[in-house]
Amino acid sequence: MKLSSKLIVSCQAENGNPFNDLSSVVKFAMSAKLGGAGGIRSEGILRSSRIIKATGLPVIGLVKNYFEDKSVAITTKRSDFINLLNIGCNIIAIDGTCRLREGLSGPEFISMVKSEYKCLIMADVSNIEEAISCANSGADYISSTLNGYTPWSYKDNNCKPNYSLIKEMVKFIKKPIVAEGRISTPGHAKKMIEMGCSFVVVGSFITRPHIITEAFVKEIK
Repeated sequence: MKLSSKLIVSCQAENGNPFNDLSSVVKFAMSAKLGGAGGIRSEGILRSSRIIKATGLPVIGLVKNYFEDKSVAITTKRSDFINLLNIGCNIIAIDGTCRLREGLSGPEFISMVKSEYKCLIMADVSNIEEAISCANSGADYISSTLNGYTPWSYKDNNCKPNYSLIKEMVKFIKKPIVAEGRISTPGHAKKMIEMGCSFVVVGSFITRPHIITEAFVKEIK
């Protein structure tokens, strides 16, 4: 099943979020479908499975955990990858950074699963070097998801989309580029597509009402 439009909605909820339960996250995904989303990005085995059944949309599945330095990691365990594959995720997101997981770097992990399983992989990266390496290792989609969330890219987490990184990815990589991270307006999303991205992922400013509320409060003040 292919992504049916250029907008992918990330339907996730963290601890402390009032919507952090199975029913609410599935309803977010169903609402995204009603609005015209072409796919859903979902964290966790059970939640992803329910979203697949409830929406019928392509689902980009992942399992989020953390490296020893507390920085976020995306599907770094072989067992998590297999579980996502078994529930029918159309695409599986994998951490494409150089950090080791089960003895392999992100590109090496992607190369391994591509050689052993029939699946589509979205490599989540934080800079252009990782993007190129993952593309060369067989990833089907390259996403800027982790820009601003690795120790060497924290400086980029400044509330603005990283257009310069996207420009480099589009220029140097001949695979579908996915823009994700700090895309908070329809204008941001439109610009990413105009720059050459195949897809845009939006999460917080669609599915996290408290963040949307904070933005309004800050602007009014």
